[in-house]
Amino acid sequence: MTEARHRKWHVFQTKDELSVAMAKYTAHLSAKFCKEKGLFTVVLSGGGLIDWLCKLLEPPYKDSIEWSKWHVFWVDERVCAYEDPDSNYKLAMDGFLSKVGIPNEHIYAIDKHYAADGNAEHCAALYEECLRNLVKQDIIPLCPNGKYPQFDLQLLGMGPDGHMASLFPGHPQINVKDKWVTYITDSPKLPPRRITFTLPVINSASYNLMAVCDDHTEQCPRSIADIFKHNNLALPAAHLTAHVETMWYLDKAAASLL
Repeated sequence: MTEARHRKWHVFQTKDELSVAMAKYTAHLSAKFCKEKGLFTVVLSGGGLIDWLCKLLEPPYKDSIEWSKWHVFWVDERVCAYEDPDSNYKLAMDGFLSKVGIPNEHIYAIDKHYAADGNAEHCAALYEECLRNLVKQDIIPLCPNGKYPQFDLQLLGMGPDGHMASLFPGHPQINVKDKWVTYITDSPKLPPRRITFTLPVINSASYNLMAVCDDHTEQCPRSIADIFKHNNLALPAAHLTAHVETMWYLDKAAASLL
């Protein structure tokens, strides 16, 4: 393990090794929080994350994790129908959530009807309302400053351009502080309409795990180097912190310029 400023990071030789480590990390925190407070709030993202979580579907994790105590959220979501191939909900349900025993009422997806209609602004408002109601129900605590929800673990990914969630370089959403969930209608990565947690919410999580695997692009290793060597704050992922721990898992290709 290596540290750069506030970041802890591991480099893995292969994506499979990264996936094994991610499963171990997630299972450990699941056990910790289920024991301490009787539930585990975990936030998912899109991209390759669901594939990297596949080791949780194997022994010893599938039969030992207390799935019924999980509460699942999304750090960002594409504003589209659940059945759309672009949907992070569909990706997670097909590849992971439908294969474990998490109660349906513990899976908090974007509003089905307004998502299908493409109403990003309304979807963001409704998702924030959902989070605020869960705070009132003591499912999600507030962080120490009392302003933002504090999830137990967020599992994040970074795009080659240094974006995380749907916070993109050069776009104003990175600066939103008065909301928990905001929206974008001109995402540089299709589809253009999305909702996303704001940066203060992302950084209020107890644990943030950022996993990055290079998909044979030159831009991704450059972005990683810009973050770790130069702390380039023009890249949204450079702003990632957490209340307890911020961990980066990189495969060898993504870390090739470090």
